[in-house]
Amino acid sequence: MKADIHPNYHTIKVVMTDGTEYLTRSTWGKEGDTLNLDIDPKSHPAWTGGAQQIMDRGGRVSRFQKKFSGFLKKD
Repeated sequence: MKADIHPNYHTIKVVMTDGTEYLTRSTWGKEGDTLNLDIDPKSHPAWTGGAQQIMDRGGRVSRFQKKFSGFLKKD
């Protein structure tokens, strides 16, 4: 291995959205830094099974639904 090309791998503290903490090793920050998460598997709908919401910006979704409303229906 070449010397001085690898990032510093050290221990940091990760704080989840519910306040639980754990220690892990990372290249993020400096030794002993704290990483506060805004989104984690305990709060994000992708992991919790929450309802997915489609953002309709400028009517794009409604235009798409109108254009392809009967596309796959069999009569």
